[in-house]
Amino acid sequence: MKKILFITAIGLMFLTNCTGVKTLSTGLENESFLEFIGQPSKYIGGIDVILDEKSNFKADVKKDHANRPKGKVYAITTGTHLISVSYNNNIIFKKQIFVSAQETKKIMLP
Repeated sequence: MKKILFITAIGLMFLTNCTGVKTLSTGLENESFLEFIGQPSKYIGGIDVILDEKSNFKADVKKDHANRPKGKVYAITTGTHLISVSYNNNIIFKKQIFVSAQETKKIMLP
């Protein structure tokens, strides 16, 4: 009898130590992406991108792939931004855009 109680007690201890199902809830990351689309042969060496007249970076231009981004994408924060794109010190694109979380915005260059 003592043996059965001991085995039952050990079994219950193992069952109570199991954590069961754990759930996790997360939201989308607070970042968006830019992709620059055009003819890469026209923009050899890349383009200069100015974001909100504060930060600037070099970017590559890729051909358009309608089904999914295939080139390099550039992460930015969500919200409204003023994008200026220049090549050889000539502004070729300037526009205010709005991007939401996890959105990839295609910037179509002439």
